[in-house]
Amino acid sequence: MKVTSAEFVKGIRGTNEIAVNGIPHVAFVGRSNVGKSSIIANIVHDKSLVKVSNTPGKTREINFFLINKKTYLVDLPGYGYARVNPTEKEKLQKLILWYLTDPTIRPKKVVVVLDARVGVTAFDTQMFQILTEQQHPFCVVANKIDKLSQKELRPVLEEIQLAAGGAEVFPTSAIQPNGTKHLVESLFT
Repeated sequence: MKVTSAEFVKGIRGTNEIAVNGIPHVAFVGRSNVGKSSIIANIVHDKSLVKVSNTPGKTREINFFLINKKTYLVDLPGYGYARVNPTEKEKLQKLILWYLTDPTIRPKKVVVVLDARVGVTAFDTQMFQILTEQQHPFCVVANKIDKLSQKELRPVLEEIQLAAGGAEVFPTSAIQPNGTKHLVESLFT
């Protein structure tokens, strides 16, 4: 599928009708600073649509983007490390958990974005457990593969797939946007 249109619709910080209005969701979640926003910008072919920052923790709301007038791409705040005060960090964690555990919100798929150089962290393992418990279909994006050699990449991808319970893993890089082609096909077909 080709992304022909993408528009920012709304950012929310809790219960809102956009989360349950019947339009399917593809949600993106991951630690702060793994390149979630860059991957989303590559998918929609519009770097100006999604705010990309070098400072971790800039996404403070659940952002909804309407793709091809028929699917929401949902950008969740980063979990784990972020340059925010402890109170704000707790609010962001609760916001992510609310979205993923509210029984009225059923994303079509959740994409967990990891930094391939770091591999699976304790936060990522916890996210896999939450998604499995909530029975959300999910896949994993191993981002920043341009920083690894082919020899280094293979065992990292195997480790990620094992930790994610066999979920499909897409190796990508924001620098090499062609890597998102298979991901887009998987998410929007």
